[in-house]
Amino acid sequence: MTLKTASVLAFERKLDPSDALFFAGTWDGRNDSSAWPPVEIKVKSVRGTISNRLKTKDQDPAKLDAAIENPNLQKVDVAALPSRADTLKVVFTLRVLSGTGQPSACNDADYQKKLMDTVGGYVGTNGFGELARRYASNLANGRFLWRNRVGAETVEVQVAHLVGGQARNTWRFNALSFSLRDFAAPQQGAAALDDLAKLIGDGLAGQGHVLLQVTAYVRVGAGQEVFPSQELILDKGRSDKSKTLYEVDGTTGLHSQKVGNAIRTIDTWYPEVDELGPIAVEPYGSVTTRGKAYRQPRKSDDFYSLLDNWIIKDKVPATEQQHFVIATLIRGGVFGEAG
Repeated sequence: MTLKTASVLAFERKLDPSDALFFAGTWDGRNDSSAWPPVEIKVKSVRGTISNRLKTKDQDPAKLDAAIENPNLQKVDVAALPSRADTLKVVFTLRVLSGTGQPSACNDADYQKKLMDTVGGYVGTNGFGELARRYASNLANGRFLWRNRVGAETVEVQVAHLVGGQARNTWRFNALSFSLRDFAAPQQGAAALDDLAKLIGDGLAGQGHVLLQVTAYVRVGAGQEVFPSQELILDKGRSDKSKTLYEVDGTTGLHSQKVGNAIRTIDTWYPEVDELGPIAVEPYGSVTTRGKAYRQPRKSDDFYSLLDNWIIKDKVPATEQQHFVIATLIRGGVFGEAG
């Protein structure tokens, strides 16, 4: 009987972050930050100007002058530190789950067995060391801060391993000493990064319960604007604002999806890595900000081509592409055969 890809095939994510919430305080007070107030969203009414690219028919000077006379009135959400606070605190938790390669849904027992055997062979040969180190690096370097990392004077990341609600171990990193272009650790943070990576690897391997609390302190300056996630408003008629920021019970922050995307930005195994550096692990290497998929089926380096060749045709990919396939399974998703 010829093995075929299961028509129903789904995997749960194994790195499960919470939303990241924003708080405000002073840099000198970061060691006692439990009472810091949340960063709140405020609404601004602004008068904008016409600045979009005009169609050829609208480039007549008289038409442009007439358009500029019409005010571009907007209501927008903004988030900023208070005037006496110079430091943004960003907090989230991260669960590391075992069971990589174990489908949450699969309607073909033979395919599932072959898949599990293949993943088991990868783990036996490589372990989770390489992937875990890259995930740990993206915590240490503060990549999850996104725009809030840019232009910061200092960024300190604290990662605590929680057991019974208490921190068993805590690692501190100077995030700006880590590069976002590679996963080499500075000498000062190397030992702590190794310990954190080992813990994440143990969690993926099912050798213990791993719950991390990640806290970043970002010194950006008193009263400076900070950048939480922006909401996608599908029904424009229900909102009178041109920009709506994310908040939870009066506290703004980052979507868990945005945090997860940053943590899994570990793919340096695609051909054009010198152009962009690490990209998020996605089946087609999609980078929406570039409008490009860096892993194309015609080149057979997308997730589906690599997985089918590995499972169905017994064509074992290069080690780097094995890392990518397993990282995609850790990401989770619905990967069944197209109808």
